[in-house]
Amino acid sequence: MGDHKPDHLLENGSATMLNPLDPEEFRRQGHMVVDFLADYYHNIEKYPVRSQVKPGYLRELLPESAPLKPESIEKILQDVQEEIIPGITNWQSPNFFAYFPSSGSIASFLGEMLCTGFNTVGFSWITSPAATELESIVMDWLGKMIQLPKSFLFSGGGGGVLHGSTCEAILCTVVAVREQKLSVIGRENIGKLVVYCSDQTHSSLQKSVTIAGINPKNLRPIVTTKSSNFQLSPHSLELAIVSDVKAGLIPLYLCCTVGTTSSTAVDPLGALCEIAEQYGIWVHVDAAYAGAACFCPEFRHFLDGVEGANSFSFNAHKWFLTSLECCCLWVKDPAALIKALSTNPEYLRNYFAESEQVVDYKDWQMALSRRFRALKIWLVLRSYGVTGLRDFIRGHVKMAKHFEGLIATDKRFEVVFPRNFALVCFRVSPLVIPRDKDVNEFNRHLLESVNASGDAFMTHAVVGGVYVIRLAVGATLTEYRHIDKAFRLVQEHANVLLCVY
Repeated sequence: MGDHKPDHLLENGSATMLNPLDPEEFRRQGHMVVDFLADYYHNIEKYPVRSQVKPGYLRELLPESAPLKPESIEKILQDVQEEIIPGITNWQSPNFFAYFPSSGSIASFLGEMLCTGFNTVGFSWITSPAATELESIVMDWLGKMIQLPKSFLFSGGGGGVLHGSTCEAILCTVVAVREQKLSVIGRENIGKLVVYCSDQTHSSLQKSVTIAGINPKNLRPIVTTKSSNFQLSPHSLELAIVSDVKAGLIPLYLCCTVGTTSSTAVDPLGALCEIAEQYGIWVHVDAAYAGAACFCPEFRHFLDGVEGANSFSFNAHKWFLTSLECCCLWVKDPAALIKALSTNPEYLRNYFAESEQVVDYKDWQMALSRRFRALKIWLVLRSYGVTGLRDFIRGHVKMAKHFEGLIATDKRFEVVFPRNFALVCFRVSPLVIPRDKDVNEFNRHLLESVNASGDAFMTHAVVGGVYVIRLAVGATLTEYRHIDKAFRLVQEHANVLLCVY
C-alpha cells in the first residue's frame, strides 16, 4: 500500500483523531480506495462468483471487540482484501447470473460518491433545494423516456419520487389507498379491505400488507397457469372480486407485474386496469426488473394499458447502470401519498412548505431522512444518454437469446418458459433422466453443483411445480464469452450427474 505515513499517525504508529474531514487526508485515502476498487474490478474474474465461505467464518477472524485506538487505512484495506472479499458474493462479476442483476457503472459510482460526500439530508425543499428539484426533474426525464402517460408526471399533475426499494414503494401506495378508503368507509372497517395479486407477485406485497395492518387473510394471490404464461387472468381476478364483494368485503388494491421474478411473466395491464376501475381499486404496476427494458421502443408494448394504473415503479438499481439503492415510483395522485404520510412538527415548518410552492419529499415516503439519490441517476443519464442505456439493455437481451440458442443445440436441455427479456429459464429434460429419478431433484443438484464450483452463480424458481434454473443476463461486465462459459459449465456438471444417476 506504500510507505507514506499520514500526518495524523504518531511516531509509535498509533493514531490520533485530528480532523475526520481533513481535505488532504481525504484526498490521499480516497485515491487509495479508488485504486483498491479498480484493482478489484480488474481481478474480479479471479474470485469465486458465489462466496465459498462457511457460516461464522468472519467471527473467527475478527477480534471480539472494536479497536481502542485508530488504525491506518493501509491496514484496514489489507483486512478488506484478506477477510472481507472472501465473504463477498461478487454481484458485479461477469459470471453472475443469479436473481436479477444489480448493474453498476462508473457514472453511478461517482454519483454515489457525490451523494455521500455532500451528505445532505434532503427531506424537505429547504434542507437542500437542489436535492428536491433535481429529483423532480430526473423523474420527469425518466417518465418521458419510458413514455409514461403525462398524468404520471409533475407537468401533468402526478409526480415521481426515488425510494430505496420496491417494498418501500408498494408499502407507501398501499398505505395511501388504505387511508383514502378508510376516510370514506370508517376505520373500523380496515378488516374488510382486500388486496389482489397473482401467485407470481413479489413477496414484497405480502410484507407491505402486513406492515400496513391489513388482514393477511385478505391478500388474494390468484393462481396462474402455464397455458397463459403465468399471467394474471382478468377473468380470474374478476371472479375473486365478485366473490369478495358478495361476502361483504371491500376491494382495495391490485398489484400487477411486468416481469415476474420467477419467469418474467407480464400481466395484461389494460384488461386488469379496466376491471379494477369498475370496483374502485388502486392499481400498482411493479416493473422492478423489466421496466428498464421498456425504455427501448421494441419493449414498450409490455406497458400498454399502464395509463389505467394509479402508480408505477421500476428499480434503476437492477438493470439501469445505477447502483443500489434506487427505486423509481410515479403516482397519478401525489396528494394521496401526502395525506397518508405527511407529518408537520413545528421544527420542520417553514415558509416555502406552507406556501405550497415546493415538494417536500418527506411526505412521499415512510422515513423522514432521505439521500440525494437523484445525483447518481442524473450522472448515469448524462454519461450514457438514452441511446447508450438502450444499447446496454439490448446487448444483454441478445446475449440471453444466444444462450437460448446454445440450449437448443443440446437435446438434453430445454427452455421451460418463453423468454421475454434477458432471463432464460431452463432445465435438464425429463427425457434424459431415468424414470425412477425425480426431475426437480436432479436439476436442484445440478444447480448446486454449478454454484459450488465458484465459476458462475445462478438461482432457481419453482413455477407450476417445475423446478427451473434461471440464467439472468445483466451484469455490466458480461460478454458473450461468459455466456459460452456458463453453458459449457452447465454441460460439464450435467455430464457428471447423469453418469452418477
